[in-house]
Order: sequence, then C-alpha cells, then structure tokens
Amino acid sequence: MNKAKFLLLMLLPLAARTYGDDFGMLYNIGAEKKLGSKWEIEARAELRNRNNSRTLDRWELSADASYKILKGLKIGAGYSFLYDNNEEKITYHSDGSVNNWRPNYWGARHRFRVDLTGSVKPNKRWQFQLRERWQYTYRPSKTTDRYDMDNQMWDNDYVRDAKAKHILRSRLQVKYDIPKSKFEPFANAEMFNAWSIEKIRYHIGISYTLKKQHVFEAAYRYQHLYGDDNDNEQNRHMIGLGYKYKF
Repeated sequence: MNKAKFLLLMLLPLAARTYGDDFGMLYNIGAEKKLGSKWEIEARAELRNRNNSRTLDRWELSADASYKILKGLKIGAGYSFLYDNNEEKITYHSDGSVNNWRPNYWGARHRFRVDLTGSVKPNKRWQFQLRERWQYTYRPSKTTDRYDMDNQMWDNDYVRDAKAKHILRSRLQVKYDIPKSKFEPFANAEMFNAWSIEKIRYHIGISYTLKKQHVFEAAYRYQHLYGDDNDNEQNRHMIGLGYKYKF
C-alpha cells in the first residue's frame, strides 16, 4: 500500500461527519406508445447524482405497461434495472477506533412493480390522482474490497449478501390544465411504507407539451427520511429535468 493511502486510512476516525440535507440533479428521457384505447407502454432512462451534484449516484433503465380497466382506473406493471454507486462505509470498534473501511462500489439491483391508479376530474381543469404501488427490489450478492484496520490488510473477497425488499408506495397527485396554455403544473406527495414509513417525497413541477408529441418537464423534489431505507440515502433536495416522446 502506498503512503498516501495508508495515511488516509489512519485519518478515517476523523472523517466522521454529520450528514445534512443533500442536493442532486435528476435527468430522464422516455418514450410512450398507446396501443388501442386501453393499452399503453413506456420505456425510460434515468440518471441522477448526489453529494451536491458532484457524485454520480445511479442510472436506471425501465419498461412499463398499463391497461385501462374502466374510465379513471388503470392497472400497470413494470421492471427497472438499477446500477448504483454505493457509498463508502466505515465500521467502528466500541472504543471509537476504526474497524473496517469499505470503499464505494457500483452494484446492480432489479426492481419489479405492480400498481393501481385512480383518477377523477371534477371539472375540465383539475385532475386528482391516487396511485398505490407494490414494489419488489432484489439486490444480488456482490464481492467488494474492504480494508481491515486491525490487521492492516485488504480483504479482496468481502461479500455483501444478496437482499430482497418489499415496499408499498402511495402517491397522491394533483394537476391543473391552464386555459389556452401548453403548460400544466402539478404537485404530489409519495409515501414509502415497509411496515413503517421510511420516507416521503414531495414534488412540485410543470410540464410543457409541444405538438402533442413532445413533453418537457421540470420539477423540484424534496425527500424526507423517517428511517433507514437501506439505500444509504439522506434528506435530499433535487431538481429534475425530463423529456418524453409520445407516439
């Protein structure tokens, strides 16, 4: 090990910090196609960062399909492949000294979902929507590097065990159709529940439709954590920019 890396490891106990709210950017691009009057399919790619937008956090590829059961009610299902930049992790002995250091690493997750969405329009301008989504995420086992401070050596065969997680996501959303305008503001709140509330995301944004096919969106998100969601996330402010093409 070179001297610089050894010195860094010696200073790890001083690197403990109090995490505050983070800031990041979220970008997505997608395409949507209607198949008849009831079916709809969508594909999307997403990229986001963290650490005040200095660190690439995750990229995602998704595919979804939905079916309109009746007016104002549809069912959907989808799959996402997630590739995450997992943050470094430091473990400590009871006396406060460093036990192990695991550097950051990239790893995959597979996510499946089924949702039911109900919408009501009391008039031509307002739309209220409630979506209930069951989500299952599977993280395969991953072999990573870890430095053992007690023995001053690298463990190159440290295995992070596979893990699966179920969660219920409940989102309430409102949209407003501005008269004689292509802009449509919206706001929503989404609760993540896994036997207890883990986090709530709040969104406010606006979409702009050009020639009925091109939809541009800008939004602000605030995420507030109530417990450990196993994603190493923080309370986070995000600005989202998106584009969707409708066939």
